[in-house]
Amino acid sequence: MHGHWNKCKLDPAACTPLQIAIFQDFRLDMLATLRPFAIYLGRGGMFINSCFAHCQSESQDTWFEDDSPRINKTIAEAVGDWYFSRKRSKEIDYPYPCDTTCHNLIPYPRGQ
Repeated sequence: MHGHWNKCKLDPAACTPLQIAIFQDFRLDMLATLRPFAIYLGRGGMFINSCFAHCQSESQDTWFEDDSPRINKTIAEAVGDWYFSRKRSKEIDYPYPCDTTCHNLIPYPRGQ
């Protein structure tokens, strides 16, 4: 959009309050869409955290290390519970910036 998101894309700490609000609205829309699945379907799994990252689940170091992102359990534990049908595994975190287990911790924009 004419470069208006370049700084935010490169450095989330540089996002404006409006940009953060847009991200939060997107999160709320996504959670509303997933709500029937999360509540009513016993099968399936979710691990939705508030890390400001994409594709954090493709690397084994974010799955198995002691500092793996967590929502009550690590990504590996959540996927294992879902895959092996050990127990319900639908983990949803609080909104950004609440997750302190992210590998890419960034400061919250000033004025928030």
